Amino acid sequence: MATVIDDVRRILLRDLDTLEDQLLGYADEGQIWASLGKIPNSAGTLALHLTGNIQHYIGAVLGGSGYVRDRPGEFADRDVPRAELLARIQTTRAAVRRGLAHLDPDRLGEPYPVPIAGVTLPIGRQLLHFATHFAYHLGQLDYHRRAVTGDATATGAQSVPALAD
Repeated sequence: MATVIDDVRRILLRDLDTLEDQLLGYADEGQIWASLGKIPNSAGTLALHLTGNIQHYIGAVLGGSGYVRDRPGEFADRDVPRAELLARIQTTRAAVRRGLAHLDPDRLGEPYPVPIAGVTLPIGRQLLHFATHFAYHLGQLDYHRRAVTGDATATGAQSVPALAD
């Protein structure tokens, strides 16, 4: 029987696939960094933030990867090549797999090891928050791509994660 850990892993891996599809949906790589008026986050910024967030909170905190997050850099860096963003997605996939591989389902009710924004949630709830936070920003990225490219086609529509790996 699948656990919450398995489900969160599947969802995050699916959403990382969608993030990759979204970035590949920009015909002109420069569009990834286009700003939309007063909306501060470009697709590139969102990609840096999502990969940094997951590599830190799942890869480093839960999985002990040693990743050191530069959250200010996630929002300040510009013009990171698409190839580098795609490589970060690959690294993040590995962090999700490793970070959740040995998490015991009996620990889901324990406090998450570090408070986030001054709040400490149980590990299980924090995992759900990571997945919904990712989906929230992925939706922003989808609208950015559609607005910047003029292509309203759905890219990487979110399917229900398969029960099998």
